[in-house]
Amino acid sequence: MIGQSLLSLLLLVLWCFVHESTSAENATLQSNGTDTVFNNNGTLLAFNNETRNETGAKEAAEDQRRVPEIHPQKEEPSKPDCPPVGMKSLRVSDYQLQASTSLSSGLGPHRGRLNIQSGIEDGDEYDGAWCAGVKDQQQWLQLDALRPTLFTGVILQGRNSIWSWNWVTKYKVQFSNDTQTWSPAMNGSQEAVFVGNQDIETPVLALFPEPTVAQFIRINPQSWFINGTICLRAEILGCPMPDPYNLYPMEPERTSTDKLDFRHHNYNAMRKLLKEVNDKCPNITRIYTIGKSYTGLKLYVMEISDNPGKHELGEPEFRYVAGMHGNEVLGRELLLNLMQYVCHEYRRGNQRIVRLVKNTRIHLLPSMNPDGYETAYEKGSELAGWALGRYSFENIDMNHNFPDLNNIMWDAQDLATDKKKVSNHYIPMPEYYTTTDATVAPETRAVINWMQDIPFVLSANLHGGELVVTYPFDCTRDWIPRQDTPTPDNDFFRWLAAVYASTNLVMANPDRRICHYEDFQQHNNIINGGDWHTVPGSMNDFSYLHTNCFEVTVELSCDKFPHASELPVEWESNKESLLLYMEQVHRGIKGVIRDKDTKEGIANAVVKIVGLDHDIRSAVDGDYWRLLNPGEYKVIVWAEGYMPFIRRCTVGSDPQPTICDFTLTKTPLERIKQIQAKGGKLPRDEQLRIRALRMRKLRVSTKILNRRREQQQQQQQRRSKARRK
Repeated sequence: MIGQSLLSLLLLVLWCFVHESTSAENATLQSNGTDTVFNNNGTLLAFNNETRNETGAKEAAEDQRRVPEIHPQKEEPSKPDCPPVGMKSLRVSDYQLQASTSLSSGLGPHRGRLNIQSGIEDGDEYDGAWCAGVKDQQQWLQLDALRPTLFTGVILQGRNSIWSWNWVTKYKVQFSNDTQTWSPAMNGSQEAVFVGNQDIETPVLALFPEPTVAQFIRINPQSWFINGTICLRAEILGCPMPDPYNLYPMEPERTSTDKLDFRHHNYNAMRKLLKEVNDKCPNITRIYTIGKSYTGLKLYVMEISDNPGKHELGEPEFRYVAGMHGNEVLGRELLLNLMQYVCHEYRRGNQRIVRLVKNTRIHLLPSMNPDGYETAYEKGSELAGWALGRYSFENIDMNHNFPDLNNIMWDAQDLATDKKKVSNHYIPMPEYYTTTDATVAPETRAVINWMQDIPFVLSANLHGGELVVTYPFDCTRDWIPRQDTPTPDNDFFRWLAAVYASTNLVMANPDRRICHYEDFQQHNNIINGGDWHTVPGSMNDFSYLHTNCFEVTVELSCDKFPHASELPVEWESNKESLLLYMEQVHRGIKGVIRDKDTKEGIANAVVKIVGLDHDIRSAVDGDYWRLLNPGEYKVIVWAEGYMPFIRRCTVGSDPQPTICDFTLTKTPLERIKQIQAKGGKLPRDEQLRIRALRMRKLRVSTKILNRRREQQQQQQQRRSKARRK
């Protein structure tokens, strides 16, 4: 034991010498006082039994007499270098966690992970914390770091549950190298006591006054919410240290060989990176904005194409959207990595990337909800919790903020005598949605307008907090909470989802741990959105029913806000998936629909696949793209004022489209006269007219609201200047 203690001291001295610089990743505050109590801002507090609900009144009173009042320090707090060991991100395996006792198997030590989520019901195998089986001060949650580690702090949460309130209000920490002899976390000459939680969700950070090198660490609750029991979720901060006693060095952690900017980028840093990529690859990139957030942050898009700024006839348009929920940040960083990678590899002459850029117009929106992201970013990866920054500035969940066209279509089908006459595509948004009174976020309005301007063919919406790919429909019929609700293109959507899931290194790992309480591996990590949980007003469903674009949702990681140190591994896990999914935009058939006489392209011509009850339309220049699985298809094309045209098109298994062009003949004047003479009506595309009218109304109301918001912001700025004077 003497040798190990000396080793720990030497390693600590070595660490202090090497790690003089500080990190901005977490917040901390250290004390030179007697006993130590921390709140979630890192402020030192004296423990006050009269102002807190907790058990162990006698022990707390004794602690109160022993602990003098410690006032907050005036100095700026230092920042810890050490990252989280990986309880939240699941880098720490279940077998590394042990506990003194557990209330049940579903509340075992493996559930004591920061931000872990429980199911709707308490008491199952996937509950929302570790809870001790005995309510006394001898209970503990223990981590085996598997190697000497410089432990610097603990982050605590209560139990995730909608039915019960349980959290730890005060705790101690002990260290060991052999689990036999334990040393307490000290503050000077006395044992440190740390303040825990005051609710079930807010993460509370405590930094140790004296960082300690050990292999094992225990969290030892001392008091807890008076009406609850001992329950906690935790993350531990620590730096791995060399182990001279280990003859077999540990395998190096997975990382990336790509030279990318692996860190979290706030708004200003993101803008700088976008410009750097554009400067390096000006011939294939273009930066543009599609609108602004509520607070005025721009929604930036990076376009990647061999002819940026222009739609090329026959070239499909692809988009990735990230950051709809501002606290689900991995998608944002992956898209920033992706644009750097494509730029670098294109310059290197990587033929796969060159082919992708030349044949595809790619649009990357890394942050749909920049206001929410900035809120989460200010707290950091470990202290943002599960929901901070999820919603827009106006507290709108953008994943439910698009027009619900599903129920409009289904209601029309239920009322129609001939369901074939009910439109299955290009469904207009409802009238109420276009007004200034509608609860529509400016970010949602901007994305809808973007969808209207560019004929997107394929998209993916990047989220976080799970490991699964979901496909439409997201909304169930008759408001059923959970039910498989397939689209007519269900087979192709399942293919798209499987392409991403099967090539994602984490999803494809059969030995991986489930994230929270859903076992998606039994579905091969793909699931119909409605079969997971119903989401009326989702962007996926709106994209499918209002435009030609097919879209899936990718839940990228169990951890919504991974620590910056984990970003290289996350990039490697998703790189192939991101590239391969983009390449799927070239499956199916494509072509140009032209007027027989003028040879001009015909816009908004309807392309119908016999046997699939979902049509698409041609773009402004007459070009179209219809995503399809391999097979032979009967295709019918028609447009207002033209005679229908039918031909057969065969789709092969290679990832390249079959060219199927169409030439339409205008309806003969004699035929028009015959129809009119019989009192008949010429077929008119009223649905298209209504859709265009509603879109114009939405744009008008958006301009009005933007003008109002800008005026309000200007008034606030003038008031602020007046106060300063």
